Amino acid sequence: MNIQTKRWMKKIVGTTLCAVISLSALTFGSTGQASAATPEAEEVLSTGQTYLGVPYRFGAPSGVTYAFDCSSFTQYIFKENGISIPRTTTEQAEEGTKVGKAYLSKGDLIFFATSGGSKISHVAIYAGDRKILHASSSAGVTLSNIDSTYWKKSYITARRVIK
Repeated sequence: MNIQTKRWMKKIVGTTLCAVISLSALTFGSTGQASAATPEAEEVLSTGQTYLGVPYRFGAPSGVTYAFDCSSFTQYIFKENGISIPRTTTEQAEEGTKVGKAYLSKGDLIFFATSGGSKISHVAIYAGDRKILHASSSAGVTLSNIDSTYWKKSYITARRVIK
């Protein structure tokens, strides 16, 4: 084999390898893997963070900002950004597309069973870097670590409502 043939074969192999890697990335991306945060997700989180410290009130009415419960908080900040979701955690858990915990993206809704058992009783928004933004009964609107023992044992599911 002459030197030109060897160079030509290396180019073909290199090009083929690049194509295989690119196709693999596209295939894995369609399986629910985490994607880059969308501008919509960043806006939702930015809106939500303006309410850090607002007190928690169970059953807080929709549309008010002087107090939130977990689902009135998520409903309000999503609505402020043009995304309509239902009022309760149970209804919100039916929206969008199911996402595996390993594939969370900023803006995903995360659901927990905080009352024991497996019934969903809390919703939070994934804020990236293993943090959740939510209205907590003990701290009001706050950021928490999803990997803490409390949240780890309470995790139920996640849903992607931002396209």
